[in-house]
Amino acid sequence: MAKELEVFDNDYSAWVQELKERYLIQRLKAHSAVMNYCLEFYWSVGKDIVSKQSENKYGSGFYKKLSLDLKNELPGVKGLSPTNLKYMKYYYELFMEEVENRPQLVDDLKRIPWGHLRFIIDFCKGDAKKAIFFISKTLEHNWSRPVLLNFLATDLYERQGKSITNFTNTLPVPQGELAQQITKDPYTFDFLKLREKYDEDDLKEALITNIEKFLLELGRGFAYMGREFRLEIGNEEKFMDMLFYNTNLHCYVVVEVKISKFKAGDLGQLGLYVSAVNHILKKDVDNPTIGLIICKSKDNIVAQYALESSALPIGISEYELSKLYPSDFKSNMPTIEEIEKSLKEK
Repeated sequence: MAKELEVFDNDYSAWVQELKERYLIQRLKAHSAVMNYCLEFYWSVGKDIVSKQSENKYGSGFYKKLSLDLKNELPGVKGLSPTNLKYMKYYYELFMEEVENRPQLVDDLKRIPWGHLRFIIDFCKGDAKKAIFFISKTLEHNWSRPVLLNFLATDLYERQGKSITNFTNTLPVPQGELAQQITKDPYTFDFLKLREKYDEDDLKEALITNIEKFLLELGRGFAYMGREFRLEIGNEEKFMDMLFYNTNLHCYVVVEVKISKFKAGDLGQLGLYVSAVNHILKKDVDNPTIGLIICKSKDNIVAQYALESSALPIGISEYELSKLYPSDFKSNMPTIEEIEKSLKEK
């Protein structure tokens, strides 16, 4: 009898878990359906406000009045504040022409949370193509709201694919186009805390210390292989600043960081590393290795001319730092002993 009960209990427990999973799946579907309905409703409200010219017709108090009336008619329903109603109008105005030309955009819009869309509306200021760029990136990378906000604030749309490169001349068409797309100019290192008089070792150390944020700035598909990566070239040891592997391009990426202005001679060193990686690390399944110089500044014409002389795929970009601390910043901070002393004196 006890054995039969044990079998029954095991089957019962499995069934309960199955019911739980079934419920969670259905709840997720219901949540997605509700979100779709809400966004369809928001779109229709925005369309009505625009087509009826409601602001002009009813005056400055229109949104407050409409909010109160809708809340009275739909008690307990969220998202009907005057501010949110204005965003419904902005939502429709931003995408209405694009939706007419690209009906499939409607499905993408339904898959973006409203909180994300409000950020996009705020930052894109009527630029529908820029907004669609961030919608595509959000769907592609499953960006959280903070990550989306970070890239909106650092002008990713303006920086994406802007590095000066020779990829179209040195790589097959599909890979060359993809390689160009993964570049940025400038790279934004606003997550770093550096003193005013920093050197290349300081910069590289800070980037590796913040490797997760650095990889996020580099973009999707970058896997970190190492800093000061050692290679034996002939009878010499060489150390590359940073080595990555890009899983989308299926190739190694050698990154050299320069705290000075780009010089044509910088290509020689990086070219040696790129060629060596092709001979030593690259496998038959890998695509050709590419190089990237990230420097403090560059003359675009000098960079372009220098790249035309190279048969290896290389890109040149600048970087930006949002804040530098005084060189004596640490010495200005009170020590633990000083803090304890000040507390005892109070």
